[in-house]
Amino acid sequence: MEDSDNLCEWDVFSDTCEPTSYQFSSDEDIDGETEEEKEELPDLEWLEELYEENSDDDLAGEPDEEKPRTFAATARMFKLRRNLYQLDNFQRQKERSLLKAREDLNLLRQSIETLLEQRDVLEQEIKHQEAAENSVAVIRLRAQHKNVCYELQREEEIEAHTNNELRQQELALSEFELEVGKFSVLRQEVQEEERVYHVLKAQNAVKRLEQEKNNSHTLRRKIQQLKKKNVDVPEKPDTLVRKKSEDGGANREKGAKYLKETIRRMQQQEAEREQKKRESMQKRIEAVKLLKSNIEATQENLRVRQSRAKANTLKKERQEKRLKESMHAQGLNSTRHIYQQKRDEEVKRQQEEFKERQKARRVEIVDKLLEEQLVKNRKARQAPQPKTKPGQKILSPGRIKERLLRYLDSVHPSGTERDTTLRKLSASGSSSDSEYQEDIIEKEMQHLSLPDSLEEPEFCGLWDQSYKLPLNEKKTAAVVCPKLRKTPKKGVGKQIKGPSFTSKPEVILFKDFEVGETYKKKVILTNISNITNHCKFLEISAQLQDFIIINFQPPGPLSTGMSCEMHITFHPSINEDLEGEVAFASAESNFFVAVKCTIKRCDLEVDSQFIDFGSHVVGQTILRTITLTNKGALATRFSLDTTKPVPEIHQVQIPSHCSADTQQDTPCADQNQSAASIPTSMDHVLDRSTVSRQCQRESQISTSDPRAASVASSIHSQIQDGLSDSCDIRIGNVREGDIGPFESVKLEIIFSPTVPGEVKLDLYIKFSDPTSYPIAILVKGEGVGLPVWVVEPNIDMKICMFDRLYQEEVTLQSSTSTALKLTFDLWPEMRKHMEIIPRTGFLQAQSSFTAHLKFLPRNTLPEDADKYFDSATGVLEVPMAVQVAGQVQPVIYTVQAIVTSSDLNFDQSEVDFGYCSIYQSVKSSVRMTNMSLLPQEFGFVGLPEFVDVQPNDGFGTLLPQETLEVDIIFSANKAKEYRFSLNCKSGINRVFPLACRAMGVCPTLALSHSLVQFGPTAVGDHSTALLYLTYNQTVRNQSKQRPSAGARLFSFTSPQDSSIRITPAAGRLLPGKRCLVLVTFKPKLEDRDIKEEAQRLLLKAKKTNEEDSKKLLEEQAKREAEPNKGKKLSKNTKLSDFSPKCATPTETTAPDNIEAGGQRFEEARASLLHSFTSRYNEYTIPCFVSDGDPPEEDRQAQPAWSPLNTLYLKLQCPAVQPPLVVVSSNIRNYALDFQQVAVGERVIKRFSVQNISEESLELRSSLLDIYGPFLLLNALRAIGPGEKHTLALAFCPTLEKKYCETLEVRCHKMTLAVTLRGEGVVPAITSSHSGGLLDFGYVLEKESTSHVLKLQNSSTVAVGFKAMLYSLTPSETRGPDERVAILLGGYTDSKIQPVVGTQNYNGLSVFSVLPVEGSIAAKQSQDVIVTFHPDHPSVNYSDQLTIELVNKSKLCVLDLKGAASSHNMYLQGGDQLAVPIESLLPPPITSQQGPSEDTDIPVLVTLRASYSMGTIRPAVRELQVGCIRPSKKGTEFTWDNLASMQLKGFNVDPNKASVEAGTKRAIKLTWTPLSGHKPNEVVQMCVPLTIKGEETRVYQVTLMALVCTHVN
Repeated sequence: MEDSDNLCEWDVFSDTCEPTSYQFSSDEDIDGETEEEKEELPDLEWLEELYEENSDDDLAGEPDEEKPRTFAATARMFKLRRNLYQLDNFQRQKERSLLKAREDLNLLRQSIETLLEQRDVLEQEIKHQEAAENSVAVIRLRAQHKNVCYELQREEEIEAHTNNELRQQELALSEFELEVGKFSVLRQEVQEEERVYHVLKAQNAVKRLEQEKNNSHTLRRKIQQLKKKNVDVPEKPDTLVRKKSEDGGANREKGAKYLKETIRRMQQQEAEREQKKRESMQKRIEAVKLLKSNIEATQENLRVRQSRAKANTLKKERQEKRLKESMHAQGLNSTRHIYQQKRDEEVKRQQEEFKERQKARRVEIVDKLLEEQLVKNRKARQAPQPKTKPGQKILSPGRIKERLLRYLDSVHPSGTERDTTLRKLSASGSSSDSEYQEDIIEKEMQHLSLPDSLEEPEFCGLWDQSYKLPLNEKKTAAVVCPKLRKTPKKGVGKQIKGPSFTSKPEVILFKDFEVGETYKKKVILTNISNITNHCKFLEISAQLQDFIIINFQPPGPLSTGMSCEMHITFHPSINEDLEGEVAFASAESNFFVAVKCTIKRCDLEVDSQFIDFGSHVVGQTILRTITLTNKGALATRFSLDTTKPVPEIHQVQIPSHCSADTQQDTPCADQNQSAASIPTSMDHVLDRSTVSRQCQRESQISTSDPRAASVASSIHSQIQDGLSDSCDIRIGNVREGDIGPFESVKLEIIFSPTVPGEVKLDLYIKFSDPTSYPIAILVKGEGVGLPVWVVEPNIDMKICMFDRLYQEEVTLQSSTSTALKLTFDLWPEMRKHMEIIPRTGFLQAQSSFTAHLKFLPRNTLPEDADKYFDSATGVLEVPMAVQVAGQVQPVIYTVQAIVTSSDLNFDQSEVDFGYCSIYQSVKSSVRMTNMSLLPQEFGFVGLPEFVDVQPNDGFGTLLPQETLEVDIIFSANKAKEYRFSLNCKSGINRVFPLACRAMGVCPTLALSHSLVQFGPTAVGDHSTALLYLTYNQTVRNQSKQRPSAGARLFSFTSPQDSSIRITPAAGRLLPGKRCLVLVTFKPKLEDRDIKEEAQRLLLKAKKTNEEDSKKLLEEQAKREAEPNKGKKLSKNTKLSDFSPKCATPTETTAPDNIEAGGQRFEEARASLLHSFTSRYNEYTIPCFVSDGDPPEEDRQAQPAWSPLNTLYLKLQCPAVQPPLVVVSSNIRNYALDFQQVAVGERVIKRFSVQNISEESLELRSSLLDIYGPFLLLNALRAIGPGEKHTLALAFCPTLEKKYCETLEVRCHKMTLAVTLRGEGVVPAITSSHSGGLLDFGYVLEKESTSHVLKLQNSSTVAVGFKAMLYSLTPSETRGPDERVAILLGGYTDSKIQPVVGTQNYNGLSVFSVLPVEGSIAAKQSQDVIVTFHPDHPSVNYSDQLTIELVNKSKLCVLDLKGAASSHNMYLQGGDQLAVPIESLLPPPITSQQGPSEDTDIPVLVTLRASYSMGTIRPAVRELQVGCIRPSKKGTEFTWDNLASMQLKGFNVDPNKASVEAGTKRAIKLTWTPLSGHKPNEVVQMCVPLTIKGEETRVYQVTLMALVCTHVN
């Protein structure tokens, strides 16, 4: 019981804290506070301490006589401490907020003081400047004063707002301190409990310490005893060591076993992870491929849709155009018809959208019902199953769904949606929930359906017919349904109709409840029947079961008049109205007690909705007060204004008792809400049923004719605007505010009639509570005028000038029946400026009187009438009065005027033209300002002949406060000093003089033309003009300081970055001579403009890419959403999933970072040329003339220059769009650069020109130097608008130098000049082989060998080359002398060989070169591969290779030679036995088999010994045996018959040897004549030579020796 009491106290504390507006923060919120607050928070590990304390026996009870401390009490203490800490933290936060608000308020006040000081300073400065008549400074200072006043007003508003917030915070802090003070007693209790808790904790700690000491002492004693026991029974050392080693071995084996299992398991897991990783990677690759294909398909679909949309748009435009034409032909208004058609389409589209929303809403309703069904099913599973009542028919789930959808279709009929809903219900319902679906869906239908839309019941209930049970079924029915059928007991007296019990109160009402609170009520049930009765609780309504708990103990039998109690507890968790009943059973019948729960609402009303001020004289002020009372428990905010509220259709709640027609018309009103607004008056706002009827009428009007609905809406709005325009009735200071529960607010309404007549105004009190409807108040009043009044009470004199007379009439009207005397009053300050004639008069009965008002403002008006005249704005407003005899209140009227000056001011008092040449004109600009507020005409009259004033020859009109720049042109006709005055006369005949002076001079040099007017010149073209600069020696300057006659230096100074070029720009001119001056105008585009255009194009491209990406994204999202229409998107679906992967953002570049001459630069130039508009520029170029040559002592010194001799050349330069532009990217700044080209090489480049004009152009070109390197390869032709033509140019330099020429492409409108540049460079190419013989040696037939030639380019340009074989060059012809010399003239001589030797049988050249031609880059090298590939044995293979550069120079000439063998061993040397040229025909078939092993090959070797002066030198010859590749049988050679050779003087060295693969072995043959040899005798001998390889071959070497006198 004590624990429950403690918990109840804590509950009371929580209930006490809940009504306040402060909430306790959780532990997570506390973690987010500052470090100081974290330190102040209590230890949150108190739960562990509680568990420890709970485990201790000492905490369960206190020593002595104190009560034991429980776990709940300790938990309560910690929770209370935490909540108290949170309250302290809230208080500190509010104090900090209050200090911050005070600091902000101090800062605002300091700022306001500063602004006040600035305003005072500005006001003093304005007064000072007004005294000084400095109007410009006054205007500037007034603007500053206005800004300061605006800032001051804004700061004051902020200060007021901050002050209010500060007061609110102080009030809130005070309230909070009061709330905190309520817990002071509780705080003391918590402190006392904490003190006790800490004492107990200390005591427990001491006890635990003592216990630990005892335990440790016991443990030490046990250890000592164990040691003594071990010492008494020692083991042998050997046994212990052996046992330890065995245990260690067993442990190691077991550890090794587990380690192996662990390693195997880790390897298996690693393999599984690797397999999963590969599978994941494969899935990602497939997903990427699928995504790529989807993106491509999406792009293609997007393109198709775009083209389809464009086609549909064009089709619609054509249809509209044809419709317009046809309607114009019929005389109808096509615009109105098309607008009406579009309006109808818009209405139809809105109707379709509304239908779609209806369908979606129905689906949401069904989903909501199913969700609630599942929730109730889960609750019903836990509750006991109710018994089925007898006679109650249970509907099947399908039947219930059909009834539900029939109700939905009655509001929104749609067969398709019904089928969809049925499918959803069938799919969502499970077998386990089928038994609960009937009750749930029936309850939802009863809650949602309206009485007029209910279906007829399928069966008749007991309430419709009298049903009598048979005798044998009465007992059964009574047992089955005791709650519904009871046999009433009859008393002795009269039976009372109705319930047997009454409840007090009759209705259990929980009014103005709050969610989370708990409410209890007691209900007394009294037996009012005539018998002893009993009462039993049956059930409570289903909608109240979750919120209401009934505590009712059945009292047993109750006599008549006896009562019993029932306690009902209400704990709301939703903020909705609830209604139901509690069912009881008595002996006679069942009775019910109604239960009603209502939330907090606003119940607003006013004491009067109609205010009648009655009749009052104009000028009086009457105040009336109305009281607004809130009888509800919910506070709201109200506002009082004249704006009529327009109720929205979706906010009109249809009550349950409305008719079916009204319910069916509501969707119509929703559909036509945008077409026509709902016109409501005061009564319509108050009565919701009237609103429904008005909505119905408006919907019918808008359905029949939308235009009529819009007209009706505009008429209603105009009527309401007219009613609210009245300003005689206004609202008091209280226009809006908050009204609390059960409070009242007084609102003031003021009536001040200004004009006679009845005034009505509708006021509306609106509320922020959506359930509270506006309250309309009708205010009415009538103003009664005076008997005498001024017809025009405001006499506006408009804008008047000083010292000008203005007149106006003042008319008075009388409604009396007697004559009245009138006296016009005039203020003393205005007597100098204003006069009324007559001052006194008589106004006859029922007539009018007119007086004349004369107004002549003087310049002293600001000083005389500073009270009525504003000097800053010039506004004069004078209140005037007319005294009427017998009338107390005078007649008031006001005279208004704006007085302005009529001055014309010049920005300078005197114009100095300076020195002016008699050949030139000097222009000086003067700014003339109209100081008046009226336009003034002006004109310069009486001008001298040497002065001209522009524009418009010095005549014109100046608008108010307008400043006009006037050009005064002075042209001196003589060399003298001029002083004159120009007179400017205004439209009111005022003259304003302007003094001028000038000095006329005669310069030494003169230009033939001082004005050059160029014709329209296209951008890229140029125009020239020829001028002469003459030294006129006969002219004498009248100046006294004339220098001596001599040569003059001149210099033209052209503007920087201009399109003007003067040649020569400087020079020296002798007396009596003249110089030709060439002026060239070549318009161009500025680099800055081109860079800005490039920046704009980049931004445009970026925007286009973003739009395309956005469109693609929308199309993809739409296409993805179409298959899932009607279904909810997946929660994981994001917009980024549809983003196109191919969209790459365009990087923006600053204009300064764009390189001149780059691709973007040229694209921007082309864009500007295509959009170029004509422009006109004027340049005035000075020509400075010196007083003579520099002094002879120092010719480099600067000569003297005089401004008297300066000449001026004026150029008028119009630039137009070029008709012809260059559109090629290889043209930079109208220059085609061929770069460096090797001498003799020919490079071709092309560029295109485009015609951007609207007419055809005939193109021509200028002639290029016929001896130069540039050549135009194609002819020019005429091109039409938008067409292009390509020009091909060749550059072939012949010398090593730089070339430059200009090609002009001409048409009849412009000349396009293109600069051709190039540089000739001599190529520096070297070869790894200098030339001569290139021997490939022996090669097996049908095999090949190669040799690489390296070509090195040392020059700075690429050089082309060609590799040409003599045998493949058809241009090279072989002369007959070569063939004759070979065939007839000593063919046996081995030194004579043809250039082209034996060739292959297959017709291909035996030598090949790769590459045949090419180009070697600068500072690079190139490999040329020469390949020898014979197809039959021969030793006469030869050819010639020539490497030639592009300039026809030969780099090197190589003689190619090679031999082919059919075996791997070969013999080389000896005399030639056949001609070196073989036939290309293959040998006969019989001879193709080749020699056999027994066939000998003849070889002839001739040895010639030399005889000289009696001495014979032996003859020596050499043979070579070579091996191409190794053989398994060995490679060697052997000589036979060596003895016979030696007998004849022959000697062989070596006679036998082996030859390695790829080498040659030399055999030296020597013949020494024997003694007795005859000189003319020839020694001959045949010796066999055997060569062994893969095959053995025998050569019959014939040695022929002789002695010769001379041997070469």
